Parts: sequence; C-alpha cells; structure tokens
Amino acid sequence: MNTLFLLMAQYNGQADIPVDTVCRDYLAHLTPEKFLRKVGAGEIAIPLVRMETSQNSAKGVHLQDLAEWIDARRVAARRECSAVTI
Repeated sequence: MNTLFLLMAQYNGQADIPVDTVCRDYLAHLTPEKFLRKVGAGEIAIPLVRMETSQNSAKGVHLQDLAEWIDARRVAARRECSAVTI
C-alpha cells in the first residue's frame, strides 16, 4: 500500500497537517512542544512547514514528508526485526 495515499484519505486531502494532529495520531507520547523541540534538535528528522515567516506562526508537516517519515520508520523497524530474528 502507498502510505501517501492512505494519509490523503485519513486527512481528506489536506496538504499540511498541524503539529498537534501529527502528535495525536502518530506520536501520542509527545506533546506538540516536545515534538517541536525534538525536531529542532534533529532527533526527529521531519521538515516543518511554517504557515508564515513569523516565528510564532502555525507549524505543520506536509503530507508527503509525513508519509516518507512513516515509511523510513517502517524500514528501520523491519531492519531491527530482521536483526533479532533468525
């Protein structure tokens, strides 16, 4: 299955997903503030989209970037699974 198309269906074709929605749906253990800190520190490699140039503007994640991040996490999980199973 194509992750991008699944996300398009999940988010009704919305291009940019608000940070709080990404956290709620995929990173429930993180608050939006903690998520933003981890992205800023490079601990979570996902680009953020600012709706305006202002530092205080709303931030989101582009649908395609979210799909690529999920796919990369899947690849890492499969690698980890292969390493521990015979």
